[in-house]
Amino acid sequence: MTRNITRVCIAGAGAIGCALAARLASVPGLSLSMLARGDTLTAIAAGGVHLTDLDGEHQGWPQVSADPAGLGPQQLIFICTKAQALPAILRTLQPAIAADTVVVPIVNGVPWWYFKGLGHSDEASRLQSIDPLGELERLLPEQHVLGAVTFMTAQTQRPGRVISTNPHLITLGEINNQPSERLEQVRQLIAAAGIEARATDSIRDPLWTKIIANLTSNPLSVVSGATLEQLYADPQLAPLVRAILDETLLTAAAYGARIRFNPPTFMQLGAGMGAVKTSMLQDYEAGRPLELATIGEAVVELAERIGLPMPMTRHTLALTRFIAALRHNDTASP
Repeated sequence: MTRNITRVCIAGAGAIGCALAARLASVPGLSLSMLARGDTLTAIAAGGVHLTDLDGEHQGWPQVSADPAGLGPQQLIFICTKAQALPAILRTLQPAIAADTVVVPIVNGVPWWYFKGLGHSDEASRLQSIDPLGELERLLPEQHVLGAVTFMTAQTQRPGRVISTNPHLITLGEINNQPSERLEQVRQLIAAAGIEARATDSIRDPLWTKIIANLTSNPLSVVSGATLEQLYADPQLAPLVRAILDETLLTAAAYGARIRFNPPTFMQLGAGMGAVKTSMLQDYEAGRPLELATIGEAVVELAERIGLPMPMTRHTLALTRFIAALRHNDTASP
């Protein structure tokens, strides 16, 4: 990407997608569009997107559509969907992906591109818990992908309107760990929107930090109904969180990740996030599918590859699947 970024699409209009859109709307000269559907599409078309965060109020009116074909090819696409929606959204996005389009997946958990860009064979680089048939890598070849790790929390108040009570941070990196012009261009664009943006030559290091944050909080929040503050500070829950933390740290270290915190500091930071519900708990309460494959099962798969058992993590994931299945059966009953 050698020209200025002017055509940007956000695919997904949930809490993070709307927060990002509301911030990017302030960047001069940007043609901003969003993919949405149903009531959310109607709400954004009528009233735009609105974010309340630590800096105040932010509003924008992106072009919104359910069909990317009418938006034309994009220079930059942020995918802000749940992991299980990736195959469908990537199939939909094909008309918007040109030869030089950069795609930034903002998705929780272990990404399907984890082993891409590092010289592994296709079979060795494919995670069975995420992309067993290789559909994601066919729909989005690795040269389009710019890695991202997003530390943003947001909650939807109503379609198109979200609130965030914590600072925003996005770390970007090429999946082959090399510097690039497009990496710096995307970083500058995000920074221009008032979001702290960092570039790294080792994107998997902050990725593991986010994986650890997700895995220690999301599944157990469904089991317990607890907020982040309760998970990391309550005397009944904190020991369970710490056990999952220790197991995941060991797995991360086995894959060469450099984690820049110690466990007590991590627990304190988690408690300091306040009375915030995890995204998985919000999904569970709304009756939506849970991101257990990327947040939990992929980490267990990585651990299995190197002979690590992760017993507390496995038990917690099993309880979460059981509780989610009960909820599904209850809602499916006549």
